[in-house]
Amino acid sequence: SFERIVNMPTRGIGDTTLEALRGHARQAQSSLWQAAQAMTGQGGLTARGASALAAFLRLIETLAQQVAGLELHEQAEHVITHSGLVDHYRKDKGEKGQARLENLEELVTAARHFDPEDADLDPLSAFLSHAALEAGDAQGTAWEDCVQLMSLHAAKGLEFPLVFLCGVEEGLFPHQMSINEPGRLEEERRLCYVGITRAKQLLYFTHAQSRRLHGKETYPHPSRFIQEIPIELIKEVRMRATVNYAQGGAGYAPGGTGAPKRAAPMDDEPMPGLRLGQHVTHAKFGEGVVLNYEGKGAQARVQVNFRHAGSKWLMVSYANLQPA
Repeated sequence: SFERIVNMPTRGIGDTTLEALRGHARQAQSSLWQAAQAMTGQGGLTARGASALAAFLRLIETLAQQVAGLELHEQAEHVITHSGLVDHYRKDKGEKGQARLENLEELVTAARHFDPEDADLDPLSAFLSHAALEAGDAQGTAWEDCVQLMSLHAAKGLEFPLVFLCGVEEGLFPHQMSINEPGRLEEERRLCYVGITRAKQLLYFTHAQSRRLHGKETYPHPSRFIQEIPIELIKEVRMRATVNYAQGGAGYAPGGTGAPKRAAPMDDEPMPGLRLGQHVTHAKFGEGVVLNYEGKGAQARVQVNFRHAGSKWLMVSYANLQPA
C-alpha cells in the first residue's frame, strides 16, 4: 500500500529512494512507513529524495488530522482531492483519465451509502475490509443463492438461459463519451449485440427511472439500443403501471421512464393520448419523457423529465405538451 501511493501522483520519489527504503525496512524488520520516518531523520538518502519523502509523510499526517471526525464519504472526498489524485487525472484528457475520475466519484458514493456491519471496526477500516472482500471475480460459489455481475466483454463466448442487461440507458450504454463519435457508438452497438446473443431463452433489459451517478441525481432516458429492437419482439414490464404486452419472446423491463410507442396507458388519462413513458415536447423546455401524473381533468399534473431542463411538474391544461 505504501509503494502504491508514495509516488502517485508523482512526488519526485524515485526507484533509488524506494530501494533504499526497502533495504532499511528489511534490515530493521520494520514497515516501509517506519523506515521512511527513520531515514528522513538520520540520513542515508539524497537531499532531494529526503525532502520529497518528508513532504509525503507530512501530507499523510496532515490528511489524517483533517479527516478526523468527518463522515466516511467526506473523508474519502477530502483525501481524493487533497492528495492530488483529482488534479492528476484531470490532466489526462483521454478516456482513461475520465474513467479514473468517474471511479473516484463512485468511491465517494459507495462510502456515502456504506453501512458497517462490524461494530468493532471504525467506519473507514470496515469500508476497506468490505471492499477487499468484494473485489475479484469469485464472490459467489456454485449453487449459492446470489446474483453476480460480469462485464459484457467477459461474457463473450458464453451463453445462458436467462440474461439481464442492466443500466441500458443513454449516457451509460451507450456511454456519454461515445454518443457523438460514430465509430465508438458503433462499437458500443456491437457490444450490445454481444450481450443480446448471450441469451438462449429469455432476455431482460433494465433501466432506472432515476439514478444517483457520480454523486448527482439523474433521470436517464432508455437507451437507443432498446428502440432499435423490433417492437414485435418486445414485452414491456413496468413497476408502477399497466403492463403493455406485445408478441415475442424477449423481455424488456424498464424502471418506469418508458419508451416511444411502447408506453403503458394511464388509468385516468389527464389528456387524450398522454401516457407514461411517452416522449413529448414543450415550447420552452424542449423534449422530455412523461414520468408520473396526478389528478385528472382541469387539475391534472404531469411530471416530465426534460432532456436539458431536468424533471418538472406541469399543469396539463397550460403546458400544451405535444407528442414528440
